[in-house]
Amino acid sequence: MNPDALTHVEIERLRRLSTCIVASTIETFRVRLPNTGFADSRVRCMFEDRHPVVGFAATARIRSATPPMEGHGYYYDRTDWWDYILRIPAPRIVVLEDVDVRPGLGAFVGEVNANILLALGCVALVTNGAVRDFGAVARTELQMFAGNVAVSHAYAHVFDFSSRIEVGGLPVNSGDLLHGDRHGVQNIPSEIAGGIPARADEILRQRQELVGLCRSEDFSVEKLREAVRAQRQI
Repeated sequence: MNPDALTHVEIERLRRLSTCIVASTIETFRVRLPNTGFADSRVRCMFEDRHPVVGFAATARIRSATPPMEGHGYYYDRTDWWDYILRIPAPRIVVLEDVDVRPGLGAFVGEVNANILLALGCVALVTNGAVRDFGAVARTELQMFAGNVAVSHAYAHVFDFSSRIEVGGLPVNSGDLLHGDRHGVQNIPSEIAGGIPARADEILRQRQELVGLCRSEDFSVEKLREAVRAQRQI
């Protein structure tokens, strides 16, 4: 994704949309199959009451079950990954693929790393692995999407920055535009990102027409069929 192609205003308009309406809008552009482009239920939202997040992906891989090949296994050893994160345009979303056989034994991000990510201009973390210090992180503004919550960081260490990774069945490249809320995380194809807000507004308007009809005293199945038929023609 070329971040220069999106203005701050366009990013903010995307942030105000739910993942569901964004997903429905993407389908209308027919740039990918409807069963692709989003993480499945192995990655869930940790703070469901928060507003949607939008950002550009900073990718890496992690392990926690065994020590790293080099270093002492301390999870701050690779401070060079902070430099990589800062090369990704803001707003940033860190995406970590836990490549252990059983992902989520230890958590790489807890209270301290959450605050580090916020200081680096990150709005969210996405991982198929674990997170911890749940209460302390909840008091920050960082959104988290994860596979589970863990007690320990174990041997958690980060490596392989900027690679194409996969979390919850969703392939993620460094710099991809991601959008997430309580429903989950998806990517937004770069070629249609700027056109999504306006089309989403039209879809929302059509939905409200149908909802209004369903709640109307004049409701009938025939009127519903006619309204749906008219919207399909549009």
